[in-house]
Amino acid sequence: MIDLAGLDTRPAQTWGGLRLVPLVRREPIEDLRLHARVYGDEPSGVSLPDKTFYTAYVPHAFVASWTGDGTPAAAYGTQLGEPPRHMPVRFHRRMARRADENRLRFLPLHLAMEGFLALHFGGPVIAWEEWSRQAIAHGLSPRCEDAYTGAEVRGLDDALKIFEIYPGQCGLLLYAGDTLAAAFVVPHPEDYRALHPTLVRDLYGELVHEYALFYPARDFPAVIDESAVSSLADLRAQAVRQERQWAAFHDSVMAAGLLRAPGHVQEVHRLGRFTLSRFLPAFERKSENHIGETILDEDGRLAYLKTFRLSEAQTRRGHLLSTLAAHDWSLPAAAATLRTSAAELGLRLERAGFGHLLRQDVLDGYRRAARRRTSGASSPPR
Repeated sequence: MIDLAGLDTRPAQTWGGLRLVPLVRREPIEDLRLHARVYGDEPSGVSLPDKTFYTAYVPHAFVASWTGDGTPAAAYGTQLGEPPRHMPVRFHRRMARRADENRLRFLPLHLAMEGFLALHFGGPVIAWEEWSRQAIAHGLSPRCEDAYTGAEVRGLDDALKIFEIYPGQCGLLLYAGDTLAAAFVVPHPEDYRALHPTLVRDLYGELVHEYALFYPARDFPAVIDESAVSSLADLRAQAVRQERQWAAFHDSVMAAGLLRAPGHVQEVHRLGRFTLSRFLPAFERKSENHIGETILDEDGRLAYLKTFRLSEAQTRRGHLLSTLAAHDWSLPAAAATLRTSAAELGLRLERAGFGHLLRQDVLDGYRRAARRRTSGASSPPR
């Protein structure tokens, strides 16, 4: 599970449909630091070890610096408070690449998104008769997913400019219409101050874009027992009680979907006593599903976290692919698990954008069968 131990929730700040919940670290992590390396606004390509090619909008990379003996690490490029330089780079080798012995450059969120795009990318493992030649030969290639930049999320730029950064703040949970959209955690407060502006250039899911546009954030008013207040000390105690109640409600209810155990975790790189990993959800329907990446220390303490909330359509695609893969891509077997017919599963695949994987004559047969069922259901009784 995603464990936020060591991070305390502070009172949220709202702007329109957005709610930003600060996360304050009790003890900063000194021997791991992060800084941004800014690229341009042009599309970038990443050559991957499996010979595939990932193309996307990559506005910046993160560079992790660490020490092997536990001594404080310098945040390269941020220790003097200098803004990251603009570096127009269009081609990258790998999602995570060691820069030198104690520095690793990785592409935040793209590391997680590439893992999602690569989900069962090879396609059918058995040449069942329903699958097209393209599916057998090339799997899901090419595959694409949509995302929005933070600049397209209504109010996010203004919220990041005007909201207070708390002393010791090392992270942020972003809600749109009171639905958790993204999480961001770094090792050190200085790292957060330097990386806070990058949030407006990050990738966000369809849900945060729509909810920020159409749904206002709810108001959670503080309720103080006036009968218990007779001094400033009493008023301060009431305020502390309200903060604790809000934090408990947030951690147990509002952030519960993020804190569930991921469905799959893949270790990407070792950074001394730390481990960079990416994770995928269990693709549960009608539930929150987040992809993301973490850096954990040897005791499992969270040093870095970045997440992306999948839309219902993306969750549906992941669920279908995972079910097919679990049944060796046999449509009848997968359909039985989903409690539907092979024909209906084939049409669900088409609606999910995977219709090109099926043979055209098979797909046409599924459509005819669906039309016959619809026509039969709507015919008046004789």
